[in-house]
Amino acid sequence: MSAAAADDFDPSVFEMWDEKTKRLAAERLHKSVEGQIKVFYCTRGRACDGKPHDAYTWRHARGDQWPPPGDDWFVWLVISGRGSGKTRTGAEWVRKMSERVPAIALVGRTGNDIRDTMVEGEPTENGSGLIRACERAGVTGYLWEPSKKLFTFPNGAQARGFSGEEPDTLRGKQFGAAWVDEPAHIDLIDEVWKMLKLTLRMRTSAGRAKVLCTSTPKPIPWIKELAKKDNTRLVRVSTYVNLENLDEAFAEQILADYEGTRLGRQELHGEILEDVVGAMWTNGMIEDNRAHGFDIEITPMDRIVVGVDPAGSNVRRSDETGLIVVGKRGNEFYVLEDRSGKYTPQGWASLAWGLYERWQADKIVAEKNFGGAMVEQTLQNAAAGRALALQLVVSRRGKAVRAEPVAGLYEQGRVHHTGVFDELEAQMTEWVPGEGSSPDRVDALVHAVLALSDGRGPAEIAAPGGRMRPRNPGGLLVSRA
Repeated sequence: MSAAAADDFDPSVFEMWDEKTKRLAAERLHKSVEGQIKVFYCTRGRACDGKPHDAYTWRHARGDQWPPPGDDWFVWLVISGRGSGKTRTGAEWVRKMSERVPAIALVGRTGNDIRDTMVEGEPTENGSGLIRACERAGVTGYLWEPSKKLFTFPNGAQARGFSGEEPDTLRGKQFGAAWVDEPAHIDLIDEVWKMLKLTLRMRTSAGRAKVLCTSTPKPIPWIKELAKKDNTRLVRVSTYVNLENLDEAFAEQILADYEGTRLGRQELHGEILEDVVGAMWTNGMIEDNRAHGFDIEITPMDRIVVGVDPAGSNVRRSDETGLIVVGKRGNEFYVLEDRSGKYTPQGWASLAWGLYERWQADKIVAEKNFGGAMVEQTLQNAAAGRALALQLVVSRRGKAVRAEPVAGLYEQGRVHHTGVFDELEAQMTEWVPGEGSSPDRVDALVHAVLALSDGRGPAEIAAPGGRMRPRNPGGLLVSRA
């Protein structure tokens, strides 16, 4: 406490507090004396790197975790790599804002995300949820009601949760601040954002209403437009700045998977990737036609195939096997699953067989450019005498030529991804024909879509549930294209 502050301090004020306030103040003072209170924002301010210093013997806020200065901004947009501490940034900001803002909105991708990530967090010393932020700050007497998605602070301020799956639940509410977590991954973000902005009409002692958006990047139009607005303050945060707080195994794995790749610029360094000039696919062609909330029980397929682009070994990084499941309903195509990866020949064959059985697929379509006999024999071994329809294809005209009609279907809006397939979509939007060989996942996708679109294949009979399966009661039925 400074000399000026000491001169102004009136101990008799304590006598005017009610019993609850006295008790909470006493508990907080006790924790402070015992060194249990670990404030997030230190006296160095935005110049701090977050490492222990002076009386702050614990890790705390880095400069990028401080809110923007001034009152001329509306959105604080934190775009970060994985594990960079963005959730803790959000939780600590909400706790601090609760001292001056009586009503705060918490918007998560789902109700479970609000509970598990935004509020409860991990039960560790550096856990990132709102509860952990309060515990570190010595705030007691809060009330968390999960069924209501309602968090009440000791001073009466409330943070109320809203699922991104239900934009209309925001209707009629009023707030002075909001934290939106992972907005780039909320399917209905346009509707959510419109409704949320209408609720932010409460002016408080903290000034005009503010919104903190914390998200791993995804190049959707909404986030690109938000980042360009004059009243948005964009902060990009790399995974590297928080490595000391991450599990060593996790850090090693994520860096090994992504560093040096274009996708790594997004997943590690928080960049919003733009479309690659010359690529056959754009982000918009995929994102605009994504099948949000897809349920195969509600939207059953007429036909399903498993596309395979085999690798001959599992030694080099480039030797990955493309394994993509695609279905067709009417004139629309649905990418159902991507299980591509580095496998032994026996490994990918067993996985392909498992996908064939689990999805009740009509056939497996595999490339035989290199080792056609090996591909056929390996899949036959995996089937172990059970019924399997296999179509072998050869890319005689070049893979870019084969991919063109598939890219055309995407342009027409007839191909829908039923989930977010990061690695597949990265390959699609990065590959430029003529610049290196076509990627394995893309090849498997092309094989599967072309097999469904050309109408060729073995004779079929009806199977339970209206699906079609090949007429081969046992053994391997092979067709070649």
